[in-house]
Amino acid sequence: MNGVYALGVADDEARRVLYVIVCAAPAAAEVAGFIRLAQSAGWRVFAVVSPLGRRFVDVNSLASLTGGPVRSEFRLPWQPKELPPADAVVVAPATFNTVNKWAAGIADTFATALLCEQTGLGVPVLAVPQTNDGLARHVAFGRNLDVLRSMGVRVLFDPAGPQGRVPPWEQVLAELRDLTT
Repeated sequence: MNGVYALGVADDEARRVLYVIVCAAPAAAEVAGFIRLAQSAGWRVFAVVSPLGRRFVDVNSLASLTGGPVRSEFRLPWQPKELPPADAVVVAPATFNTVNKWAAGIADTFATALLCEQTGLGVPVLAVPQTNDGLARHVAFGRNLDVLRSMGVRVLFDPAGPQGRVPPWEQVLAELRDLTT
């Protein structure tokens, strides 16, 4: 692995890499719990937070937890790559806006650009939307979840369930495990 990506120990380089993309929704405040679960399952986790999502998380705590930078912005061409290639991606919580932009290929933030790119590369991606009932019923949202599924994205979302919360992090990890084995 390129030394630019190395965070120190050789064991880190041998572990599978997971990008956790966090958007601006209430469950973002609890995403550290998912990161800890993923780490205990053997993943080397890198956090990417949407620009608005930064308001919902403690970026310094996430950086400390993951041992790496928390990306929100595009890097400039002369800046080193901080993210090694991903083996899988979890976007949780995925907002109404992110789902719709991602499905349409709108890459106007680093988070959505990364989702578009990883999907195009065929990296396993798990989307865990969190939205309110009204937005969940919007016709574009349902169509765009279908678009993402048609692109190979695994979507963990129950349209008949309560929209204001995501499934337990243990369920998200089980879906990730199923997706990547």
